Amino acid sequence: MFPKTTLTNFSRNILKYITQLGLVSSLLFTTKGLAQEAPPEFTSSVQRLIELKPTSYQAFYDELKPFRYDTVLMNAFVKRSIETDYPEGQSFALNQLGTKFRNLSQYNRAIELHRRALRLAEQVDNVELKVLSHNLMGVAYRRMDAIKSALDNNQEALRLAESEKEPTRHLKRHINIAYNSIGNLYQTLEQYDLAIEQFKKALQLETDLNNKLGMAINNQNIGDCLEQKGDLKQALDYYRKSLAYNEEINSDYGLLICKTSIAQIYLKQDSPRPALEILESLSDLMAKNGDDFINTWVLSNFGWAHTQTGDFDIAKKYLDSSLTVTRKSQLPNMETLTLRRLSELEARKGNFKDSRDFLQASYEVKEQITNVQNRSYIHDVIEKYESEKKDTEIASLANETELIKLRLRRNQTRILIGILMIALVSTILFVMYRQYKSNNEKKVLSLEQNMLRSQMNPHFLFNSLNSIKLYIINNDQKKAVHYLNKFSKLVRKILEGSSMKEISLEEELETVDLYLNIENIRFSEEINFQIKVDNNIDVERIKIPSLVLQPFLENAIWHGLSSKEGDKNLLVQVSKDDDYHLKISIKDNGVGRAASEIAKEKRVLKRKSVGIDITKERLANFSKDFQNDFDVSIIDLYDHGNKPAGTEVILRIPTI
Repeated sequence: MFPKTTLTNFSRNILKYITQLGLVSSLLFTTKGLAQEAPPEFTSSVQRLIELKPTSYQAFYDELKPFRYDTVLMNAFVKRSIETDYPEGQSFALNQLGTKFRNLSQYNRAIELHRRALRLAEQVDNVELKVLSHNLMGVAYRRMDAIKSALDNNQEALRLAESEKEPTRHLKRHINIAYNSIGNLYQTLEQYDLAIEQFKKALQLETDLNNKLGMAINNQNIGDCLEQKGDLKQALDYYRKSLAYNEEINSDYGLLICKTSIAQIYLKQDSPRPALEILESLSDLMAKNGDDFINTWVLSNFGWAHTQTGDFDIAKKYLDSSLTVTRKSQLPNMETLTLRRLSELEARKGNFKDSRDFLQASYEVKEQITNVQNRSYIHDVIEKYESEKKDTEIASLANETELIKLRLRRNQTRILIGILMIALVSTILFVMYRQYKSNNEKKVLSLEQNMLRSQMNPHFLFNSLNSIKLYIINNDQKKAVHYLNKFSKLVRKILEGSSMKEISLEEELETVDLYLNIENIRFSEEINFQIKVDNNIDVERIKIPSLVLQPFLENAIWHGLSSKEGDKNLLVQVSKDDDYHLKISIKDNGVGRAASEIAKEKRVLKRKSVGIDITKERLANFSKDFQNDFDVSIIDLYDHGNKPAGTEVILRIPTI
């Protein structure tokens, strides 16, 4: 068992870390007084830089390496650079300060400093410092789960670095960092094979440069991807490689990450004792580290280890501490992990209701950070970058071809051979380009299918099964079997529909009927719903996009009817709008959109729904094959007293 005295020492170290973190801001404003007491070596280095005014990153690194994470000294260098009109010096020092704040989890402050550094680098057009600023901003944004901004900066850093014909060692390093960062973004999106591909590319380049730090980082990242894929044995091998490199370069930060990862593997293998032995040695490293993201991860693993050993009270303290810091520092990924481990703890204690609540909370946090728009954006930007890179290669090849033509003009035969060679190469490139575009279109189609499947959110499945479970518990077997049959049919139809671009109106209405029946269980059969189809509608012949009505029905139920008292009515009516359009009306007598928005603002946990926006995009794509366009209207209904009386959604879907 983990001794109570160690827990006290561990808490004392964490308190020390927090105290040190609180002092950082005040230290930054005492530069003037402390700069006079700066080490002679620092003063000499600054004097040489001010006199020579070098512009390369390597010159700054060589002179200021021992002092670059000292906030007081770096602020002193910023001041001297301003006094001597030395923007390159300011840019370097501001980036070092930003890195320090990032490692203290003060990401907004870090990004502000990196932006100032970037503006100065742009003023003097210093490519090395611009690349440095963009990559460091990308890392800070990634820690905040701001994937779009992170990728923007990493892609710009990669573009700038690769545009140099003879890149310096520093630029080569930052090309590797950009590859590593893009790999991290794939990892965030759970695209582990693509992430490993990027990390291995960076690892090879770091090996070529014999950069032990880069080799340690990329081995660690590959191990993490393998762990997420469930390959624990191979993941452990990569973690141990990373640990060896970190021990060689004596990196406290790297050692903390590697040892925590190895301990986590042991925990996943149900071996809490060796895991605790590793974790117990990390309290001093945590106190020196100051990175909330890493420290909460260590705390969470401590809690998990004690859960496995049965020390539930100690486990609860660690997990509660981890959860508090993750929420304070806005670390949603780590919050999700800790909530899942709290759920496991409560389940082992027999508190199944609390376990379910923690698990549901983890799903809600996860849903907030799984942003479909970010996924689409990243795909588009990466595709754009690859396309631009390919165009550059083609343009370069064309220039070389022109040179060959000029050299071979004296010999007609050679010119003919050159033209044939160029035609052959162009044909190959064209075929490769078409194949490249085809593969990207398949990826877009796959992404669309994944988004369709995500319409059936886990909360609906979880709550539906719970409702059926209640019938079983209450020994109402007839209802349990009845609704279980409906639930299984609904799931099957959703899975079948998600693989097809369009289905018949008859199949869609059957799916709607099943969905409304299942949802009605959760409202104790209080919703009176009807599905009406005009006699002149051929439901078997008319085709519409699959699962297109579900988002509007879900909105009507949860935002309109769930808050209403009294009768709850829902009408789905299908009619012929004109010779070219099918009209589908979804009308409820709920509280109306204004009241729904007020109720939503009062909720503690809010989540943004993108289901209707995705449905509109799918309708737009569906309408491209028809002469007429689609239309979606949302109408607020009022009674005779001009009070809200519900909402009506009208879909006009083209048939010709």
